Amino acid sequence: MRFHALAMDYDGTIAHHGRVPPSTVAALDRLRASGRKLLLVTGRQLDELMGIFPEVDHFERIVAENGALIYHPSTRKVRTLADRPEAAFVEELRRREVPFVAVGHVIVAAWKPHETIILETIRDMGLDLQVIFNKEAVMVLPAGVNKATGLAAALSELELSPHEVVGVGDAENDQAFLAMCECGVAVDNALQTVKDRADLVMPGDHGLGVEQLCEHILQTDLQELMGTVRRHHLLLGKSKAGGDVLLPPHGANLLIAGPSASGKSTIAKCILERLQERHYQYCILDPEGDYDGFEGAVTLGSGKGAPSVEEILHLLARPETNVIVNLVGVPLRARPGFVLGLLPRLHEMRARNGRPHWIVIDETHHLLPAGFAPALSALPQKLDRLLLITVHPDQIMRPVLDAVTKCIVVGARPEETLAKYCQAVEQGPPFAHELPAEYRDLRTDEVLLWHRDQHDAIERVQVVLSRKEQQRREHTEEEPPPEPILGTAVEAMR
Repeated sequence: MRFHALAMDYDGTIAHHGRVPPSTVAALDRLRASGRKLLLVTGRQLDELMGIFPEVDHFERIVAENGALIYHPSTRKVRTLADRPEAAFVEELRRREVPFVAVGHVIVAAWKPHETIILETIRDMGLDLQVIFNKEAVMVLPAGVNKATGLAAALSELELSPHEVVGVGDAENDQAFLAMCECGVAVDNALQTVKDRADLVMPGDHGLGVEQLCEHILQTDLQELMGTVRRHHLLLGKSKAGGDVLLPPHGANLLIAGPSASGKSTIAKCILERLQERHYQYCILDPEGDYDGFEGAVTLGSGKGAPSVEEILHLLARPETNVIVNLVGVPLRARPGFVLGLLPRLHEMRARNGRPHWIVIDETHHLLPAGFAPALSALPQKLDRLLLITVHPDQIMRPVLDAVTKCIVVGARPEETLAKYCQAVEQGPPFAHELPAEYRDLRTDEVLLWHRDQHDAIERVQVVLSRKEQQRREHTEEEPPPEPILGTAVEAMR
């Protein structure tokens, strides 16, 4: 399952003139029966919503008041995410004759064309408040509160990431949470600005559009969009023509291969840092302790021993936590067994909530070696979102090599690395006789990218380092070279 939840606006999206048709409720129930979760994200006050929409208990969470509170239908608990503006503000709005001022748990709402008076009141009173528009509605909330922050808090409670969520809406105040979701959808009656920024626009309006979306998710899991929605893709570098070369964040298995000291770790860390920037979760299996101290991740295990599988899964339960599994303390012969015990559990976790998004296996030829007897029965049936790093692509177990969709080859003689891989998978190389001259003799800042999943397309890429990697290099260049150890020892003896 690619998408585990659908987050939707109420007015103008599932509801028309404040009411949700039975056919829309039925479509949402079918989606819910598939194991996916439903979240409602609305600008309405909770009491008002519950008075007109009795089906709130069909939802896992209600994010109301434009992100200011979360309601748990199963427990009927309300959790406010901000403080209500002071009473003096509401009194001043009424004194200035702003009509129909409504006050919720946090939100203060009115209607156009009185936004100018509201803004002037906020300014005159020196309040840290913001005004958010929803077509004709004018909503006042504490600064930084919107539908995206409310949805993020609800997803955190459910141990879900926005990358497992489809969002659908129609108005200005929906744009923040639609942009946060992996796939943002607009119904046909949405404002044009919302349609322009959406990843998908449904042909139906209001509830009909949501019904169409539900059926689309059930039938295809929106897989056909993954190649066209590129806003989440990861930058690898620049092509010969100067265009961006991007890697997909889903539906791919990457192999980074090349000789020792050829820059494999640099490429891997650049990809990891770009995953961090987009809040994709990863789990690194590190047999040599090379990733200890890697910023943005928590390390489990040491030279004294490996962590338990339960410890690893416990940390990964938090979507914002990346985990490095240090296997230095595991005997060499026991490492493949440890990895093959962990991988099925990680895939079980993915089946529940879609995470960890990426599993990184360094020194893959040691952790998943060719010829390891228990491999076929222990490997998950579907291998997805693996980042494999190796010196010896011909020494990795065959099912793992077969699953690779893109090869990133580093080092001065990429044709030798490609030949090893192709021989291992019994496949002809991505060139007729020998690697053309234009792809040979890679510079230290270049890689060869072979798209096995795109009719064997191959390109030479100049790598664009991540900001952190650039900073590391600049810092290293600024440091003076260390004194020779022998010279220091001689000086000490004198």
